[in-house]
Amino acid sequence: MEKRAEKLIAGLEERLRFFSQIGIDFVSMSNSKDISFHSLEERVLKCQECELSQGRTNAVPGEGSLKTELMFVGEAPGRDEDIQGRPFVGRAGQLLTKIIGAMEFDRKDVYITNVVKCRPPDNRNPHKEEIETCKNYLLEQIDMIKPRAIVALGKVAADFFIHSSQGMTALRGNFHKFQDVQVMPTFHPSYLIRNEGNKSIKKMVWEDMKKVMAFLGKK
Repeated sequence: MEKRAEKLIAGLEERLRFFSQIGIDFVSMSNSKDISFHSLEERVLKCQECELSQGRTNAVPGEGSLKTELMFVGEAPGRDEDIQGRPFVGRAGQLLTKIIGAMEFDRKDVYITNVVKCRPPDNRNPHKEEIETCKNYLLEQIDMIKPRAIVALGKVAADFFIHSSQGMTALRGNFHKFQDVQVMPTFHPSYLIRNEGNKSIKKMVWEDMKKVMAFLGKK
């Protein structure tokens, strides 16, 4: 049934491209993009490819604008995200929303997701084999959205994009290229919460975000 649905979607996408090419204006390529992304989200929600799927309440594909220049990528859903099926909705998510607002963006105008789409037990870091199994979903999201910049939140996300043995303190603060996208690694919001009294960490994160803003022409 799932393969049949994928074939139907592929056929519809081909027709939409044809109509667009011959100048029929009641369809658009943005509709085709929405359909493709919806198909991807459905695959994430139904995925059973690794053991994380056995313990989840909800898979968490991600949310936000498909036309954005900016993506935020964390490591994995936590408890609140698993319950709601949405990324970054707990305490760390509330802080991320404030950071996004301070950058002069609305949350709905960026795209937020994680390296893996299901919650690891006890919020542990995802294992390498789990990341390897899940990575194509994120790669497809990046390919469809085509952001100019990605903010990698925390070491797990940074390691996905940047092959380096350096820690976050050394990695953060500089752009690193992944394919054709500029990636800015910075501390995960949960790390800021755990070190709430450390103003220097907050300052470093804000310096990183100012560089992202400057790159995107915000300031």
